[in-house]
Amino acid sequence: MPNINLNQNLYVTIEDVYQVAQGRLKVALNSDSEYRTLIDKGPQFIEKLLQEDGVVYGVTTGYGDSCTVEIPTELVEELPLHLTRYHGCGLGRYLDKRQTLAVMFTRLVSLSKGFSGVSLDLMGLLMQMINHEVLPQIPEEGSVGASGDLTPLSYIAGALVGERRVIWQQKLMLASEVFEKLGLSSIKLKPKEGLAVMNGTAVMTGLACLAFKRAEYINDLATRLTAMASIAIKGNANHFDEYLFKVKPHAGQQKVAARIRSDLNYERHPSRNSERLQDRYSIRCAPHVIGVLSDALPFLRQFIENEVNSSNDNPIIDTEHEKVLHGGHFYGGHIAFAMDSMKNAIANIADLIDRQLALMVDTRYNNGLPANLSASDDSRSAINHGFKAVQISVSAWTAEALKLTMPASVFSRSTECHNQDKVSMGTISARDCLRIIELVEQVLAAHLLAIYQSISIRLSNAELDKETLAPHLYSFYCDLGEQFELVTEDRSLEQDLRHIVALIRRRYWSLYEE
Repeated sequence: MPNINLNQNLYVTIEDVYQVAQGRLKVALNSDSEYRTLIDKGPQFIEKLLQEDGVVYGVTTGYGDSCTVEIPTELVEELPLHLTRYHGCGLGRYLDKRQTLAVMFTRLVSLSKGFSGVSLDLMGLLMQMINHEVLPQIPEEGSVGASGDLTPLSYIAGALVGERRVIWQQKLMLASEVFEKLGLSSIKLKPKEGLAVMNGTAVMTGLACLAFKRAEYINDLATRLTAMASIAIKGNANHFDEYLFKVKPHAGQQKVAARIRSDLNYERHPSRNSERLQDRYSIRCAPHVIGVLSDALPFLRQFIENEVNSSNDNPIIDTEHEKVLHGGHFYGGHIAFAMDSMKNAIANIADLIDRQLALMVDTRYNNGLPANLSASDDSRSAINHGFKAVQISVSAWTAEALKLTMPASVFSRSTECHNQDKVSMGTISARDCLRIIELVEQVLAAHLLAIYQSISIRLSNAELDKETLAPHLYSFYCDLGEQFELVTEDRSLEQDLRHIVALIRRRYWSLYEE
């Protein structure tokens, strides 16, 4: 398995985080002596300050509003352990395996830049935890996104000292027990190390990386399904004409339209001669809806990757000039904005697809398809209802997705004795975004099945000639047929839907080549 070799200057991409989270990429620390010397300087400088009676926030003082509390010298070594313990108050669901790996790796990347004052021992143990998939149980609730993700990250810091529960080889164990089995040792946190692990944006940023990759696929799949929906309802292919999109040149929107043209086999598409001048907006304006996400992804990538590759704790340890710099790099404003923006664009895609499906099941708008896409014999059509309930469920999932689009970042709360009086809410925004993505994937799964049903009916009635379909699109349709049996008699579709959702989350279909 390939490694990613972390060092101060390595630029880590969203794809790197995603690959580590998927267990496809192992993590290593640069063994170069110059790099290791750089890392060692951090804790050495802090130790020097302690010996000289220097005042360092979170090292010789309490935390947050308690920064005016001077810590007696004999208690300094115990302070970081107390930080990990009193922040152990998270609730809600635990992050899943991939989310936990993304968070752990994102935190290690930040520490590897050399400005956090942590030791190679700590970084090495965190690296081993990632590679052996020793996964702290991290509750997803309890962070306001500044001072970073303190409470959820305390579960990583607590695991490093051996005190927290972890999942390893599908068993729930104490971290210290797992370390013993692996021949590893818990660490004793040095004066700033508890703060360095916890006081950053790794939870929201790790989740944002996973959200980004899923959003990319949603963008591609919604594009493919729009083309197929247009075919299913005998739409007018001229809505996606190349010249038309030259006069409103949003690059992402143009790319979506070009992909739809390719999927429609535009030059041979019979509906270029359609008597209906204009389809309804959910077909005609689909590039303009999907294109918003397509155009947003590059700048969202910039926001997320800048955060991944930043030192985002406090204080920053400047060993070159021997300074301790107190600031607010733990503030997750950029991730909050990115996730609030992404969830808006993705929820709009759910709304688009919901409207496309509504057209397909309705005989007033589907241009000759049977009611609710039922493929039953005429003699049994009275008791068969096809996709009637599926369309209702899609409306429910879409409504829930739209409800969650309220930007979390505007709900800042003054907390921690008004020290944290303006906070980002970036972690809540990232969690909202992932929930919206889950719902949109369900909407897309239902639309996939409905589209397969629709095109199958058209083909069986000789209303559609497979020779007019783009070869790659017909191949996609045939593969769908291997995953799903045509609904001729009413049956429960829950397991079919769950199966297709799982395929979407695995990125089962390779949709477009760049």
